[in-house]
Amino acid sequence: MGPASWQEVSIGQALPYFRLVIVGVRTELDSVLSVVAPLGLAAAASGPTLMIDLDPVGPAYPGLRSLAEMVETGPTRAEMSPSSGKLAVLRNGGVDPNEAVDVVEALAASWTHVVVRMTGVVPPLWPVVPVVPLFPGILAPVRGRAAVWQATTLLDEPLGPGPVLPPLTRSILNGLLRMQSMPAGRWVAAWRPVWDLPWE
Repeated sequence: MGPASWQEVSIGQALPYFRLVIVGVRTELDSVLSVVAPLGLAAAASGPTLMIDLDPVGPAYPGLRSLAEMVETGPTRAEMSPSSGKLAVLRNGGVDPNEAVDVVEALAASWTHVVVRMTGVVPPLWPVVPVVPLFPGILAPVRGRAAVWQATTLLDEPLGPGPVLPPLTRSILNGLLRMQSMPAGRWVAAWRPVWDLPWE
């Protein structure tokens, strides 16, 4: 039995026969949200989770090694053996996403979940979660398909099916951008249903 359709799934309903391992995150209209949204989805996952940036000019996420270095030399045994409950972040380092597909797939064999930060030029090789900020007026998104909707102080009503994230507070955003700690609370909790929904 495959994943249910969006008409058959209510937000928060678990699908025990449908398990996402690798999922891409693509954010529209907001470059800051594109940096932190994959971290939110990864923080909401259960089990060892790895967030990988496929953008060759992506942000300088911290870490000892980059995806580019793993493509060059292969993942180490430690990188293929994550600690229980651990969340790790892998910056890109300048490698073309098409050259990194095999490494992403190899890492996914060990990690419970892999979240891939994608840009518009990255081919959708895995299910992709669109993340859309709710802006009004001429920036209002026009769409009919499902997405994760990021509420703003200007608008908090979704324009299609999918979870709605509460507005990002200054403290959560500051902590995420400084990579001081993974967030907790309502914003991360709102990401949890994403793992149980049938993304394409």
